Amino acid sequence: MTYKARKRLALFVLVIGLPVYIIVAVSIMSGMLNGDIRLPFLVELLIYIALGIGWALPLKWVFKGIGQPDPDADQ
Repeated sequence: MTYKARKRLALFVLVIGLPVYIIVAVSIMSGMLNGDIRLPFLVELLIYIALGIGWALPLKWVFKGIGQPDPDADQ
C-alpha cells in the first residue's frame, strides 16, 4: 500500500472509524451493565482500557511511519 493511501486510511480511521467504535463499545458496555447488575469499578475500568487499546493493535500497520516524510516523494 502506498504512503499516500495509508495516510488517507489513517485519517479515515481516526475521523470516522474511531468515533463509531467508541459509540459501539459504550453501547455494548451499557447494554451489558443495565439494570441492577453492575460490575465492580476496577473490572469495568479494565474492560474500557482493553477496548481502548484493542482498536489500535489490528491497525498498527496503518499508522506506522505516517508522521515521517513521504518516502515515495521526489527529493
